[in-house]
Amino acid sequence: MANYIIATSSTSDLTRDWLDGHNIPFIPYTYTIGSDLFEDDCREESRAKIYAGMRRGDLLKTSMINEFMYTDFFRKLLKTGKDVIFLDMSQKMSVSYKNALSAAEKVRKEFPGQTLYVMDTLCISGGLGLLVQSMVSRMEAGMGFDEVIAWGEANKLKIAHRFTVDNLNYLKAGGRVSNASALVGSILNIKPVLYVPDRGTLDVAKKVRGRKNALKLITDCVLHDLRAVDCTGTEVHILHADCFDDAALLRDAIRAEFPMVGNIEITSLGVVIGAHCGPGLLTVFYFCNGRTPE
Repeated sequence: MANYIIATSSTSDLTRDWLDGHNIPFIPYTYTIGSDLFEDDCREESRAKIYAGMRRGDLLKTSMINEFMYTDFFRKLLKTGKDVIFLDMSQKMSVSYKNALSAAEKVRKEFPGQTLYVMDTLCISGGLGLLVQSMVSRMEAGMGFDEVIAWGEANKLKIAHRFTVDNLNYLKAGGRVSNASALVGSILNIKPVLYVPDRGTLDVAKKVRGRKNALKLITDCVLHDLRAVDCTGTEVHILHADCFDDAALLRDAIRAEFPMVGNIEITSLGVVIGAHCGPGLLTVFYFCNGRTPE
C-alpha cells in the first residue's frame, strides 16, 4: 500500500465507482437548482437526472469551493499520517484553486512533518480525470511520491481536451460569448469547437455550421493527433451531456481507424462543466504529442 494519498475534486468527472474502487478521496463542488442545494456526487445516475432536467428547462448554478471546505478536507487527509497530492481543475477555470492554495498553506503549518502538494493541473473535466487515473495507476504500481509528481508535471500538457456544445446560450450565461454572438450563432446554427491550450483555459478552436460538422471536426482532430504518435494502448475518454449516440459515433470512428488503441470509455459528463455548457456537450480526452487547436 502506498504511503501517500492522491486526492481530487468532483470536477475530475471520474465516476463514483472508479473513485470508490481505488479509494480516491474527492471534494465535491456544489450546485443549486432553484433554491435546492446539491453536492456533485460523481454518480452516473445523478448526472443523467441533471441533464434530463436541463432539457426540461432546469437552470443550474454552481459554486466554488471555499477555503474553509478545502482546509477541512486537507486536514482529514493529513490526519492519516500520509503525504498528499491534490489535483483540481486548472487555476484559470476557477477561483477554487486559489482557495485550495490558501487552505494548503494554513494546514501545512499543522502538519510540519508531512507534505501536501497542490498541482496546477492545467486540465479540466475528463482531462483532469485522465491525469488523476494515470498518476493513481503509477502510485498503485509502486512509484514514489516525488516520482509521481514529477511524472504528472512532465505529462499534463500532453493531454488533449476537445469539446463541442449544442447551445450557445449556456456559454452566454457563463460570459464566454456575448449576447449578440449567441443570438447570431443560434440563428446561423453556429457550433463552436473548443479546446484547452497549454495555459489551461477553455478556448474556441473553430466555429462551424451545424452539429454534424462540429462532430466531424472533432473526429478529424482526434484522428490527426493519434496518427502523430504510437497510439497502441492509448486510453481515450469520451464524456457526454445526454448525447450518448454522438459519443458512440466518435468512439466507433476512432476504433475503426486505430484498432490498436486501448480502452475507449464513454461516461456522462460531470455536473459542473455541464452546467456551464449545457446538454449536448461532447468531449474527448487522450494523451498526444501536445495540445493544438486543430
